[in-house]
Amino acid sequence: MDRSSAFSEKDTKRFDEVEYISQSNASGEISELAVVAEGEDRTTLFVWLLVLCTSISGLLFGKCYILALVGVESYRECPASAGYDTGVISGALVTIGGDLGPAELSSGQKELITSSTTLGALLGGLVGGVLSDYLGRRPVLALADVIFIGGAIGQAVCHTVWSLIGGRFLIGWGVGLASCVAPLYIQELSPTRQRGRMVVLNVAAITGGQVVAYGIDAAFENTHGGWRWMVGLGAVPAAIQFGFLFLLPESPRVLIRRDDLEGAHAVMSKIYANATPEQIDLKTKVLAASVRKSIEIANTTTVLERWRLMLSDAINRRALIVGCGLQAFQQLCGFNTLMYYSATLFKEIGFNQPTAVGLIVSGTNFIFTLLALKYIDIIGRRKIMIFSAPGMVVGLVLASIAFHYLTIKTDGNLVDGTSYPRSWSAIVLLAMIFYVASYATGLGNVPWQQGELFGLEVRGIGTSLATTMNWGANLLIGSTYLSLMDAITPAGAFGFYAGLCLLGWIFCLCCFPETAGLSLEEVRMVFKHGFGIKESERLRREKRAILMKRTEKV
Repeated sequence: MDRSSAFSEKDTKRFDEVEYISQSNASGEISELAVVAEGEDRTTLFVWLLVLCTSISGLLFGKCYILALVGVESYRECPASAGYDTGVISGALVTIGGDLGPAELSSGQKELITSSTTLGALLGGLVGGVLSDYLGRRPVLALADVIFIGGAIGQAVCHTVWSLIGGRFLIGWGVGLASCVAPLYIQELSPTRQRGRMVVLNVAAITGGQVVAYGIDAAFENTHGGWRWMVGLGAVPAAIQFGFLFLLPESPRVLIRRDDLEGAHAVMSKIYANATPEQIDLKTKVLAASVRKSIEIANTTTVLERWRLMLSDAINRRALIVGCGLQAFQQLCGFNTLMYYSATLFKEIGFNQPTAVGLIVSGTNFIFTLLALKYIDIIGRRKIMIFSAPGMVVGLVLASIAFHYLTIKTDGNLVDGTSYPRSWSAIVLLAMIFYVASYATGLGNVPWQQGELFGLEVRGIGTSLATTMNWGANLLIGSTYLSLMDAITPAGAFGFYAGLCLLGWIFCLCCFPETAGLSLEEVRMVFKHGFGIKESERLRREKRAILMKRTEKV
C-alpha cells in the first residue's frame, strides 16, 4: 500500500501545501520546515554516532597537522627558532636522518618532508568534492582512509628520504579528501537546527587530535626509532573509520539524486527517529522537491559546464566568494605563525618542556572549539565571526607591541640565548592565549560550514574550490613567513597579520550572511540579490514565526 494513503487529513493538507509551494516556486527550493517532525529539535543517537565516526577524519587531520607543524619548527634556521629543541619531532628528525641514510637531513629535505603533506592536501581538496558528486560522500571518505593507512604504513617502514616524502605526500591527499568531504557529508546528514554543531564536532576532533598527537609524540620522544611509531599509529583510527563506514548510510540528497527515494526515506527515518512515518514521508518528499532543480541541472550538464556555472551564475559566484574568502581568512590570519613561535616564547618565560607548549596552546584551541560547539547554532555563524574576529585583532596587536619592546636590545629579532624581560614575555603569552581562544571560537570552525553555501548541483565543486583555497593559503603562509620575519621583524609580522584579520572582519561584515537555521536549499536563495545579509535575517525571522505558529497549534 502506498504510504500516502495512510496520511491523516492534517498531513494530507500539509502535503498538498508542499506540492503547491514546490510547483509555484520557480527554483524548486522550499524549506523542510513545511513539515515539523516530532523530536526534530533533538539529535538522535544515530546522528551522534554517525558524526562521531565521520569525525575520525578530523582526528587524523589533527595528528598530521601536528607532525607537519612541529616538523617545521624543528628545522627553522633563523634567530627566532634556532633554539627550538622540541624533542617530539625535532628529536625524531635527527633519528630519521640516521635511519634514512644521511647522518643529518639537509634543510631542503626537511622542507620537502614538512611541506609535502600540505601540497598533497591541496590537490586532494581540489578533487575531493567533485569526486564525491560521482561516487558519493561515503566512498570518498573510505578512499581517504585507505590513503591514510597506506601513507602511514609507508612512512613507518621507509628507508630513504624520498620514500618518506612520498608517504607524507600520499597522506596529504587523504587529508585533503577528508577535509573537503567529511564536513559536507555531516551537513547533508544532520537536521537543519543541529547542522552547525555537528560540523563543529569534526573541528573539535581536529583540535582533539592535536592534543592526542602531542601526547603520543611525547611517549615516543626518547624511544629509538620512535618516529616510526608516531607516523605509523595514524593507520589505527583510519582503519577504525573504514570499518564503521560499512555501517553508515549515504547522504539522503545523494540518494535522491540517484532516484533512490526509498533509500533516502530509510536514512531520514533514522535522522528523525522520533517522527511518525507520515512525517518522515513528507520530509522526504519536501527534500526531493527542494533539490529537484539542482538534480535537473546536474543530470543535464557536464562537469565542465558546471564548473563554468560555478563562475558564470551570480548566485554560485557569490557563494564561492564567501566560501573561499572565509577559508583564506582562516589561513592568512597568522594562526600557524603564532604556533611556530609558541615553543620559543614559552621557553623564554621558564617553560622548558616543548610538550607543555603544545598542550597549552592546543588545549586552549580545543576548549574554545567546544564552546563554539554549544553556541554556533544558537548564536549563529555570522554573529560568532563578528564578535570573535576583533578579539583576534586585539591579541595580535598586543603580541606585536610586546614583541617590539621585548626585542629592542636585539634589533627587533628573537635571538637564542638572550635573556628577555619576563614581563613582556608574559604579555606575549597572554596575547597568544587570547588570540587562540578567539580563533577557536569563530574562525577555526565557521569556514568549514562551507558546504551549506552551495546548491546541490555545484556543492561538490564549490567545496573543492573552497578547500583548495584553504590549503593554498596554508602553503603560502608556510613558505613565506620566514622571509616576512626577516624583512619586517616579528613585531611587524604580527602587526601585518592583525591588519589581515581586520580586513577579514570587514569582509564578514559586508559579505557573510547568517545561515544558521536555514536548510541547505534555502541558503542558496539568500544569494539571489547580493550577498544577502538582510535577506538571510528576513528568512530566519519568517521561519521562526512559522515554527511558533505551528507549535502553538500543536
